[in-house]
Amino acid sequence: MKYGFVKVAAAIPQVKIADCQYNAEQAESLIAKAEGSGVQVIVFPELNLTGYSCGDLFGQTLLLEQAELGLMRVMNNTRQLDIISIVGMPVRVESVLMNCAVVIQKGKILGIVPKTYLPNYKEFYEHRWFASAFTYTDEVVVRLCGQLAPVSANLLFETSEVRFGIELCEDVWAPVPPSSALALKGADIIFNLSADTENISKHQYLRSLLAQQSARCLAGYVFASSGFGESTTDVVFAGNALIYENGGLLAASERFSFDKQLVMSEIDVERLRGERLLNTTFAASVRQMDGCPAKVIQTERVPEKELSLTRKIEPHPFVPAGGELLDERCEEIFSIQIAGLAKRLVHTGCKTVVVGISGGLDSTLALLVCVKTFDKLGLSRKGIVGITMPGFGTTGRTHHNAVELMRSLGVTSREISIREACIQHFKDIGHDLDVHDVTYENSQARERTQILMDYANKIGGLVIGTGDLSELALGWATYNGDHMSMYGVNASIPKTLVRYLVNWVAETGVDADSRATLLDIIDTPISPELIPADENGNIKQKTEDLVGPYELHDFFLYHFLRFGFRPAKIYYLACIAFRGNYDDATIKKWLTNFFRRFFTQQFKRSCLPDGPKVGSVSLSPRGDWRMPSDASAALWLQECEEL
Repeated sequence: MKYGFVKVAAAIPQVKIADCQYNAEQAESLIAKAEGSGVQVIVFPELNLTGYSCGDLFGQTLLLEQAELGLMRVMNNTRQLDIISIVGMPVRVESVLMNCAVVIQKGKILGIVPKTYLPNYKEFYEHRWFASAFTYTDEVVVRLCGQLAPVSANLLFETSEVRFGIELCEDVWAPVPPSSALALKGADIIFNLSADTENISKHQYLRSLLAQQSARCLAGYVFASSGFGESTTDVVFAGNALIYENGGLLAASERFSFDKQLVMSEIDVERLRGERLLNTTFAASVRQMDGCPAKVIQTERVPEKELSLTRKIEPHPFVPAGGELLDERCEEIFSIQIAGLAKRLVHTGCKTVVVGISGGLDSTLALLVCVKTFDKLGLSRKGIVGITMPGFGTTGRTHHNAVELMRSLGVTSREISIREACIQHFKDIGHDLDVHDVTYENSQARERTQILMDYANKIGGLVIGTGDLSELALGWATYNGDHMSMYGVNASIPKTLVRYLVNWVAETGVDADSRATLLDIIDTPISPELIPADENGNIKQKTEDLVGPYELHDFFLYHFLRFGFRPAKIYYLACIAFRGNYDDATIKKWLTNFFRRFFTQQFKRSCLPDGPKVGSVSLSPRGDWRMPSDASAALWLQECEEL
């Protein structure tokens, strides 16, 4: 499949204890359904061909023979399909019986993986019937369904798109699960055949366990556990099917359903491999596997299938989901900003800060961070000097909001117009006041920065930067103008998140007057206000008309920096995420613009002031992003053109 996505499924069939032909029929129907949906690998619960709760019937020759016949039926009836199936059954290995996962494709047994850790406590008595994978230190070959197949817990299976490993139920509950070693040996995805019993709170613990294991292994994790039909003599099986990717849940089954279920999603193997390349701890851990490689089994090559994603592509990846989680994340982000500024103030001994207040979102967030920091340090808000600096493009709305916000928050307010200073400067350099070019715009930004810096020197304070992550990515800042400060509290906050943070403070942390002003600021079009307003006094220069919608740029930025995705993949994901909001041509236009600007504006990022890292994406030249300012964008722009 394209772009590194591998479609997987966790199947929860209906089961009849010890009725192997019925169980085989159930497996066949789910395999056929999964194949029709484009699934490449499907996993079933532990011992699904017999049922997990057969008890001492596992010692009956008839049951074992019927399990083998059931497997043969499944293979015969699915031999025309490309899908790889992982089914559970008891397998006789020399003189012992093992609880195994059997991997089949196109009528062939590719390999057999026995369970390593056999639970023998509380309701579990597996040692009574089965032997552990530890029984054999070397690979064993068995004859099953007339075919010779390797038996080992140290097997990996490889397709043209993915390499996967297998563990069974209790294995993942062990202090060092087999999946940890399998991942270090190259498994991108782990499949787990399970028969997990239910009790109060266990399900939440299980989810946490699987999420952590997939995150620790930087892997996909597909879990299928027994459901309705297993014996309820002493326990109940809820039918848990869970699919994770590096700690994130992609899909889950309905618990306690009486019907069979097929839970499907696409795991981004390219993303996982990219994470591993960057994670030096993972690379160091790989060396622990020197001298004990897994045996890699090649699967049958199949035609490439058309990619059709079912997983949700979040259009605003920087913005946490709503409800309590949004509140928690906003509070955490705000706390990081506050802690960063507080340390800088304590270290320098400064009790005053200077902030340029424009009436826009970024300067508003910076001011709010200053206010909350001063409150936490027990400093007077009067030590916060907000300076509004009206220029040629300042509108009544933004000026009013700037003044009102400073008043309601109780900070020191100053107003210093830049008009006369800029006019004099234009005379000095011979620039026509009516030519509204880059010189006209940048002169205003640098004049404002000069005022802030010099005023800070005058009162012994720090200039607090207001620029955000999105502006730094696009270079939408004047070099040595608003690009510069003494501490940039918003440097790691993308534009789409700024709005949510300001709204969160408006709803949770300010008085009614401040709230009203904040809400109007949120509704104000984003603009640097460096070009005169229109004839009605409204903002004429709208940033998103010039550089593109910030929600698109933040989406591009996240997938480019966080995962190293190429333009074609970002475009593909964006077309899905923003379907109905932007057409494909618009997305291509702004994606091309993003890469053009990102590469040409690196020189501004190479000399950024200090500022706290907040999320997983940062552009600090001292931290997350080191890039030469003269790097060529040709490869990325060429791929954009070919979309």
